[in-house]
Amino acid sequence: MPVLCSSCGDKRAVLKRPKTGHSLCKECFFWAFEEEVHLTIVGAKLFTHGEKVGIGASGGKDSTVLAHVMKVLNERYNYGLELMLLSVDEGITGYRDDSLETVKRNQQQYDLPLKIVSYEELYGWTMDAIVKQVGLKNNCTFCGVFRRQALDRGAIMLKVDKICTGHNADDVAETVLMNFLRGDIARLRRCTAISTTSEGDGVVPRCKPLKYAYEKEIVLYAYFKKLDYFSTECIYSPNAYRGYARTFLKDLESVRSSSIMDVIHSGENLSVRDGVKMPSQGTCTRCGYISSQALCKACVLLEGLNRGLPKLGIGKHHKLHGKILSQEPFTEKEERKLKAVDF
Repeated sequence: MPVLCSSCGDKRAVLKRPKTGHSLCKECFFWAFEEEVHLTIVGAKLFTHGEKVGIGASGGKDSTVLAHVMKVLNERYNYGLELMLLSVDEGITGYRDDSLETVKRNQQQYDLPLKIVSYEELYGWTMDAIVKQVGLKNNCTFCGVFRRQALDRGAIMLKVDKICTGHNADDVAETVLMNFLRGDIARLRRCTAISTTSEGDGVVPRCKPLKYAYEKEIVLYAYFKKLDYFSTECIYSPNAYRGYARTFLKDLESVRSSSIMDVIHSGENLSVRDGVKMPSQGTCTRCGYISSQALCKACVLLEGLNRGLPKLGIGKHHKLHGKILSQEPFTEKEERKLKAVDF
């Protein structure tokens, strides 16, 4: 006997929500998913009427669903937002070039302006070239640092007031676990924040409207809505640290279905005892971007690439920042250590 939708009671249920366990028809699932995102937006006061908002668009399921839902809710509830798509081309042949074609189709489907910024344009390097020099062990460090700054630069070009990204509940929980395992107290305190305020010149406030949306439900929404998205994983990320946190979280979820939300709420309620020294926020003396050191991470990574010293930005080499700023040459011992690459 077919199971009826537990919401409307009239139509046949086509799915059981991973988040709540409710059996729903397609229409009721769409409404429930969209309304939960709306409540997240309204509850956290993520936007103000009249703002220009850039949607981080990669062509993947998260950003595609985000763009679709933001357009739907903006029209349904009259948010009064001017929406546009912002993409970053990291320069990964066979991956990003294909996903950007999806983004370009999304631009036509949603009738939204699109801006694409590239690593090559901003930094003079593509990820293909970076991987040839640094190998596959630490390449995600370069990509993550460069992408964050590239999004800010693109947002400034578009003159947007805010950037919204497709980070979902699974992503947030994974980040909590990663920062906890690394003992990174500074990031652990802020990684569960649903929005960030402007941290200085060149930094645009960000928010995560899908913070409480399960990845499984995002996939179901994209599938039943027949949204056009790119589903291939990055070819350079098989050894990414996040992958191990993801596997661990999935194992937890198989035993306890509420694990994702449990981890997020734990991260939100963590406190740091008085007296713990936290890094102070400043600006990079070279490019002006936010940094807790004399040089921001992006500038140090670029310096290492341009000098042929790929390990310069990996690990703790803050003592060498003075030499970088003064263009003082490194000793033979320092160069040997910084040239070593694990392929």
